[in-house]
Parts: sequence; C-alpha cells; structure tokens
Amino acid sequence: MSRRSLLRALGGGAAVSVLAGCGVPAAYIGPGERGAEDRSRRDRSLAFANWPLYIDTDDKDKTKRPSLDAFEKRTGIDVRYTEEINDNDEFFGKISPSLMNHQETGRDLIVISDWMCARFVRLGWVQEMDRAKQPNVTKYLDPQLRSPHFDPGRTFTVPWQSGITGIAYNKRRVGREIRHVSDLWADDLKGRVTLLSGLDEAFALLLQGDGVDIRKWTADDFHRMCDKVEKMVDSHHIRRFTGNDYIKDLSSGDVLACQAYSGDVIQLQADDPDIEFVVPEEGAELWAESLMIPNLARHKQNAERLVDHYYEPEVAAELAAWVNYVCPVPAARDVLASSKDKDLAALAEDPLIFPDDAMRKRLVIARDITSKERTEFAKRWNALAGL
Repeated sequence: MSRRSLLRALGGGAAVSVLAGCGVPAAYIGPGERGAEDRSRRDRSLAFANWPLYIDTDDKDKTKRPSLDAFEKRTGIDVRYTEEINDNDEFFGKISPSLMNHQETGRDLIVISDWMCARFVRLGWVQEMDRAKQPNVTKYLDPQLRSPHFDPGRTFTVPWQSGITGIAYNKRRVGREIRHVSDLWADDLKGRVTLLSGLDEAFALLLQGDGVDIRKWTADDFHRMCDKVEKMVDSHHIRRFTGNDYIKDLSSGDVLACQAYSGDVIQLQADDPDIEFVVPEEGAELWAESLMIPNLARHKQNAERLVDHYYEPEVAAELAAWVNYVCPVPAARDVLASSKDKDLAALAEDPLIFPDDAMRKRLVIARDITSKERTEFAKRWNALAGL
C-alpha cells in the first residue's frame, strides 16, 4: 500500500467549511505575526510531521530511516519524526485552532497536498523560508514545480514529492490501449470504471478530458464536466468513487480502468505487469505535496536545513527509490542511473519517477479551487460521488 493511496474523500471536519471554505477574515495572520524566537542554535532539534509510508526505511529495521538518520548524524539535530497526517482535511482541523488563535502547533515542519497548502498560504499560517540557507532547493528544484498559482516562486512551500493523476487499466483484460480520458466512457467498460472520490484529486483530469486548460478553468467548465459525470453515474457506467479501493479493484479485475496515481501503479506493476498507467494525450495533472514551516515554529532554521538536505541529489535519489513518486529533484536521476544495482538504475529510466520531455509536455499544474468556489463545488461533487 503506497502513501498516496491512503487519501480519503474531501469534506472532513467543520473547520474546513467554516474557515477554509468561507475564508473567515479573523483567521488571517499578518506577516509580522508569524514568526517566533528561533531556538535552533541552542536547541538542536525539530518536530517533523509527515504521512505514513512517505520516507525511506531500512529493509531490516523499519524503525530506521536512512536519509533522516544521515541528516541527524551530519548536523547533530535530533528530528522527532511522526507519521500523523492521514488526511488533509483532518490535519487541517487538528492544527487550525492553534494557528488561527496565534498559538504554537508543536510542529516545525509539515507535509500536506498543495491544494491544502494553498489554504494555509492564503490564511497566512506559514512562514516564508530563507532560500539563502537552502542552496540545494534553489539549484535543484524541478523547474516545472517552481511557481504554482498559490505560491509564486515557492516562497512558503517546497515540494516533498510530486506525482501524476492519470488513468490505470489492465491492458490484457481491456484488450486495447487507452489513450484518452474519453476512452473511459466506452460501452464495453460500463460498470467497470471508477473515479477518485476527492474533489481535489479528481476534477483536473476530467476537465482535461473535456479539452479545458486547467491552469485557467472556470465555473462553467466545472459544471459542464459534472453534467457529463452525472450522466455516467445515472447510467451506472461508473462503478463507484474510490479512495485507495481502486488498487484492490484493479488487481482483482472487478475494475478494468480507473483514475489513479502514478506511484501506486509502479507498485501494482511489480505484481501484475499487465497494469498500465497512462498520461492521456490531452494531458494529466502534475501535483505535489509540500513541506511548510507553520507559524511560531521554534526551530525554523533547523527545519530549513532539513528541507535543503532532501534536495541534495544523492538524498533525493534515496527517497525516490523508496517512495516511487515523481522526484522533485531531476538531478537525482543521474545518481540512480550510475548505480551498480540494476533495479535502482532502472528507476532512472522510469518516466513515472523522472518524466521525459514528451511526457512533461502533457503535464500541467492546475489552478487551485478558491475559497469562494469551494463550498459550491464541493457540494455538487460530493453529491455525485455519494459522499
């Protein structure tokens, strides 16, 4: 089971709709109120909150994390690493009371999906990073990920890992290639197709299937796409909407084609080489899950050092070889390619970890859903998905 497949459907706690959805003005924190006394020099530690299964571990001892252990040994900084983030909305609800009330969260570094990062940035809940202390980020960050709509120039965020939302299918069972989103609606796939249940995970690829430029999509585009999905739901063409369930359904053959994440499919292919991942010809969404330093973090400089550590190509390669998502450090490809281990060297040629130029031309970062749009769009999507 991969990390990304643990995502659940959108629409968790009330804090999301009240604070993020409606954009309560009182929740906003101005630039001058975000920092706190940095204890990094006298307290060589930091608290790092991440998702489960999202960092390399030792094959013989799962409590050891080689890339993180190397940072601690080199710097003398003790990292309190917790796998406490299981859902973007749930985690938002967990720490939002502290942030909106100008209190410490107890965390110096967190990783959440970029669509949720956008909320934190809009609310002023994260601190600007000092790029002068992060030469590796400046030098090696993937150019395609450098300037998302919500954080131009990546002032507040740095990608931890990236990935692609596309289509997975069983080529042997389908009996032909799938090359377009519209191929999901073929008559012989009726009842054997699933879509992702989360609005933020699903909408971009479906818009691309309608020929929409997801960098500047509109409300009309969204509702037109929903109209099409609604017809497919009513006709029972779509089997259901899923979180991680699609992995089981695709493996068993209950589902022949589905929306899927690139990293999941790499792992599925190890057991079933007939499963393929497709970046449709009309394009697919390139997303990221990013590191941020929340307001009032007490070890900001230590956190910035850790972020930069993971942008050393050798460290990025070690992490990419374990998690199998799109590596945000393209220079890590050469590190893996030079490995004497054949399996590691093969990863350098995998376009789902290091997209080639042809694939990159079809990958687009979607503009995020604004706070004003979210309530209306989530209501419609959740009704379709049965949430």
